Amino acid sequence: MIGTIVAMLNKGAKGRLAEGVETEAELYRAISGAGNDSHVTQVLYGGGPPLVNSAGVPWTAAYIDTIGEPTADLRSNIAAEARAKIVYERLINLTDDPGVKEALGFLMTREIAHQKSFEKALYSIAPNFPPGKTPGDPRFTSVYFNMSQGEGDAVRGPWNAGERWQFVSDRDQQAAVDGGTGLPTVALAAAEETVVQQMASRTASVTTGDPLTGAELGMGEDAALNDITRAVKPTPAGGSTDPTPPASAGL
Repeated sequence: MIGTIVAMLNKGAKGRLAEGVETEAELYRAISGAGNDSHVTQVLYGGGPPLVNSAGVPWTAAYIDTIGEPTADLRSNIAAEARAKIVYERLINLTDDPGVKEALGFLMTREIAHQKSFEKALYSIAPNFPPGKTPGDPRFTSVYFNMSQGEGDAVRGPWNAGERWQFVSDRDQQAAVDGGTGLPTVALAAAEETVVQQMASRTASVTTGDPLTGAELGMGEDAALNDITRAVKPTPAGGSTDPTPPASAGL
């Protein structure tokens, strides 16, 4: 239906563009009128509807959003219908064409029907949460870790308060919650450990000395030393800096 709307709105301009019956300036005004300033619509698609999504991405199989688990896919569909309704609302607010408003209003309404249908399908599966077969660890499925402390402290509500939730604000209780040290560990095979040690030795930093760098070479040795001196030299009490003017002063 959206493609039909685009085709109908561009029907006259599409024919004139294809047949070249007008001068360049007049034809450009025709195809770019009524807010249609998209060169994609004008030139690449000849005033017709392109097979792209609302962001201009051409049709691909990536549009098929499925993970193969009905309770997850239905939730994805519900979210997609909700987003689509909002997009239609915004499109309706952008046009003053009564026919376009009516068509978009119908499509927006159908998103509501689709969302209701998908929700009924989801809740006809019992149980439907959590998605999938493997249960979560009961030690953590009803725990809310309050990581937003301070002026932006977490707002309390049924999403993190009440008898269904364990609200954890203590920083000590937010670390190593599985009983370990809270620190990451990894075990390497003997061969892997050897090559890692070789790499560490090869890339180790020398902490003594002061190697000359490309930046210092570009500045010139004297300028580099002066730059370092200024960085470490303390500022005199009650005063500012060395009164000696720079070499370029007065130019």
